[in-house]
Amino acid sequence: MSKPINPGTTINYNIYGNGEVTLFFIHGSYIDQTYWDAQVRFFEPRYKVVTMDLAGHGKSGHEREHWTVRGLADDVTALVKFLNLDNVILIAHSLGGDIALMAATSYPDPFIGIVGIDTFKNAGTPIAEEYRDKVAEILENLKTDFADTNEQYARMVLVSENTPPEITDRVINDYRHAYQPLGLATAPEIFEMHKPEAELLPQLCLKLYLVNANNIPTNTAALKQYAVNGFELTEIEGTSHYPMLENPNALNVALNKIVGEIAQQVIE
Repeated sequence: MSKPINPGTTINYNIYGNGEVTLFFIHGSYIDQTYWDAQVRFFEPRYKVVTMDLAGHGKSGHEREHWTVRGLADDVTALVKFLNLDNVILIAHSLGGDIALMAATSYPDPFIGIVGIDTFKNAGTPIAEEYRDKVAEILENLKTDFADTNEQYARMVLVSENTPPEITDRVINDYRHAYQPLGLATAPEIFEMHKPEAELLPQLCLKLYLVNANNIPTNTAALKQYAVNGFELTEIEGTSHYPMLENPNALNVALNKIVGEIAQQVIE
């Protein structure tokens, strides 16, 4: 389904199943809601499940003059309001974690849980000084060779030699064909995402659940500092940045436990 949302951008979304609790899945940069297909199949018999393509992604519209991460978060809250959802658990991957954080702190009423997937690994912490020149190079190269620079970044950071080739090909294709005006506008913001994290994580009135791949360590000291209402980290072995594709069964098991704990509070 597609509806003009916030204000006028067409958002493509789908609703599956029924239940007192809604699982609202948010994808990360340059991909789309179909990355959650295995989770939809697993959870729709017991929960209402909502997936969406963020604006400028997938089948959603590009009708936007100014692109910001905050604007993508506003789309989430606008869709939640449009669908009149409550008892919502946000399940968000990568940059989607920051989008979920913005949504949950700006419009907290409908949300009962927030679960990040391979995100907040270095929450609220600036990029180390030794990587700043590389970041500047990436941002400059995006202006002149957007597709190749995105591919190089994805191969360097998001997938590995152990990632199944068909998944690597899928991710690379999506990164190469990302909507360039969105990418150029938001890339500098994304590399500075520690700033809103440091500001907003202490405002989050919910416990933060994380299911992260263990290929890169999660900075738990930073989470202790900023996630003042507590956090719980579950780690998945043997995947890179896309556990929903690389090991969907392990992710579903981890999510099922977390979602069950959160949902039980509503049922009681």
